[in-house]
Amino acid sequence: MRIVITGAAGFIGSNLVHALNAKGYDQLILVDDFTQANKYKHLLGARYIDYFDKDQFYTLFEEGKLGSIDVVFHEGACSDTMEHNGRLMMETNYRCSKRLLDRCIKTGARLIYASSAATYGGGSEFIEKPEFEKPLNIYGYSKLAFDNVVRPLLGNNESQIVGFRYFNVYGPREHHKERMASVAFHHFNQFKKEGGVKLFGEYQSYKAGQQARDFIHVDDVVAVNLWFLDHPDKSGIFNLGTGRAQPFNDVASTVINTFRGMNQEKSLPLTDLVDLSLLEYIPFPEALVGKYQSFTQANLEHLRQSGCDHSFMDVQSGTKKYVQWLLEHAEYD
Repeated sequence: MRIVITGAAGFIGSNLVHALNAKGYDQLILVDDFTQANKYKHLLGARYIDYFDKDQFYTLFEEGKLGSIDVVFHEGACSDTMEHNGRLMMETNYRCSKRLLDRCIKTGARLIYASSAATYGGGSEFIEKPEFEKPLNIYGYSKLAFDNVVRPLLGNNESQIVGFRYFNVYGPREHHKERMASVAFHHFNQFKKEGGVKLFGEYQSYKAGQQARDFIHVDDVVAVNLWFLDHPDKSGIFNLGTGRAQPFNDVASTVINTFRGMNQEKSLPLTDLVDLSLLEYIPFPEALVGKYQSFTQANLEHLRQSGCDHSFMDVQSGTKKYVQWLLEHAEYD
């Protein structure tokens, strides 16, 4: 099986490459942009047959110059939610995706692609239906625009098409994302450098640190992608989170207590972490008022109806696993 992975040196893409290798797939064609050169570390040890810069790939793929392709995992995107260049977002997240889709339909290749929970915006329900989709930025809109092209094809296209609306993904190989990296990554570095973690204080009806997100470990994201690879008869647009919102307090306290455990110190409850100033709350920034999602939680009904019964890690298990990985991989410092 010959598989293309776009965004292959990125966060989810690189984890997917290593997982495919572990399952015996090595006829991989990787696509990315190495302008940010340190991403090469994510692919150390990976097996693949070719690599193309994204500016070369799309034309070569459209012209059929890459040979027969069975599956395309499309993880490449501009995922900076603070990017205000709408032309860049639409070209990268919509037009490139549409070019891939058109070629896949023509050749019968399967397409499994990354959408985003940003398609929902600031809503309180997260269900894969238009009435719940109200993106707050051009990033969310660009992802929704492509989802809306895919929708009429579902059930009518002979080959598999799957879109995943990723929620708050965290885990190994996200260093290059810098300010867009996960909360767990930033908490880890903050505690390592300063000996404490800072969280937002009260906001709207949420008490300090109690704003909650659906945090999902990248290993779980990859596992679901591979489940659909193994089930080519399943198509659709699916939420991909844990289905369980947990507060930022859970992430911060797990990071701190994992560090403490590595130093042979006992875990402490949240109240003690606050009393010892290991966890502090800062005033909610005025600049984020009205622009901040205080709650996200994937509705997994549609995913479960597909037959995918994968069991997801909770924040405590996933964050502990991630912190231990970060401590063991000093080459990323």
